[in-house]
Amino acid sequence: MEAAVLSGLALALALALPGLALENGLALTPPMGWLAWERFRCNVDCRADPRNCISETLFFEMADRLAEDGWRELGYKYINIDDCWSAKQRDAAGRLVPDPERFPRGIKALADYVHARGLKLGIYGDLGTLTCGGYPGTTLDLVEQDAQTFAEWGVDMLKLDGCYSSGEEQAKGYPEMARALNATGRPIVYSCSWPAYQGGLPPKVNYTILAEVCNLWRNYDDIQDSWDSVLSILDWFFANQDVLQPAAGPGHWNDPDMLIIGNFGLSYEQSRSQMALWTVMAAPLLMSTDLRTISPSAKEILQNRLMIQINQDPLGIQGRRIVKEKSHIEVFLRPLSQGASALVFFSRRTDMPFLYTTSLAKLHFPEDAVYEVQDVYSGKTISGLKTGDSFSVVINPSGVVMWYLYPTALPAQHWHIVRQQAPGEGFHPILL
Repeated sequence: MEAAVLSGLALALALALPGLALENGLALTPPMGWLAWERFRCNVDCRADPRNCISETLFFEMADRLAEDGWRELGYKYINIDDCWSAKQRDAAGRLVPDPERFPRGIKALADYVHARGLKLGIYGDLGTLTCGGYPGTTLDLVEQDAQTFAEWGVDMLKLDGCYSSGEEQAKGYPEMARALNATGRPIVYSCSWPAYQGGLPPKVNYTILAEVCNLWRNYDDIQDSWDSVLSILDWFFANQDVLQPAAGPGHWNDPDMLIIGNFGLSYEQSRSQMALWTVMAAPLLMSTDLRTISPSAKEILQNRLMIQINQDPLGIQGRRIVKEKSHIEVFLRPLSQGASALVFFSRRTDMPFLYTTSLAKLHFPEDAVYEVQDVYSGKTISGLKTGDSFSVVINPSGVVMWYLYPTALPAQHWHIVRQQAPGEGFHPILL
């Protein structure tokens, strides 16, 4: 408890410093791109596994795929290096350097390659004595130097992990890195793992402060290549949605971790579910899969244009779970710009497809409104759906049905989105 109080004091002092708030104008919609970690981990054995080891070749090839296979045009623009890229020691001047065998041309050359293809480069650091993989970390005395190094290399995003550091060091170091990145003059999106190391919840985590320091942040455990892992993340995020949902918005996002679609652990239905639920959470869309060998079905899910449009909605409101049925059906709502909404009907059942019947009135949509509905996956439309009309959807086990709803007729009073409401009041568009 004493440590927590000290940590809080250190944070309060750090925040009193002028010019700390990030205010970098970046990540006004959730970042999209590719991140190495979940699929390629800390594989540094390039002799035994040259195709899949953490090396410049892997990132050159993934950049080619993003640029040539339709990803970049949809918004997938970040190619992000994770842990294990650096040499085991800093250079004689104390600077971080990439492993000379695996990145012989250096990070600047990689950034130039990425930029030439209309993409952006992300890199990984750790606010501690070592990274989680045992490579040189960024201690408090090196924050400014490392920020400057990343800027000189042409880096566009930094993920700063928190292994091998204390709560007090994190409370000082994460805001200090925000200031140092701003001071470089280079626009660098800042992803923090800070809340994940402090349990993800108040009182240890102050989301108001976090939103002023970081563009996105990891709140919870690393994702693994399994449906159980996806469910554990969903359970935590929606059990704590009253705390987490109001914290998100343009420039500052909750990050439930990478998309594992295209790997080995999810079925087709589960892959569709992760994409839909991450989108309704206004989550960053950072794929971690092998884009050189991705299946057509996984690619189709990840390249769904309407899904991406919903994820990137400029209002930036994170959705919420609004219904949890005894039948193991759950309903999620995300309010969107221009009076539109996204609904996700999700089945946790494991037996057979389930016919779920409800109405927009039961989901607290405005009375006397009429909607055009588009199924995000099938593309089928329903015209003239009134708030009071009953409708049914068939949801496959561990699957989703996702709708995009756009009002074609509204009540006499215009209805407006309310960003935050007190817990228990529900979450829906409200007539004002």
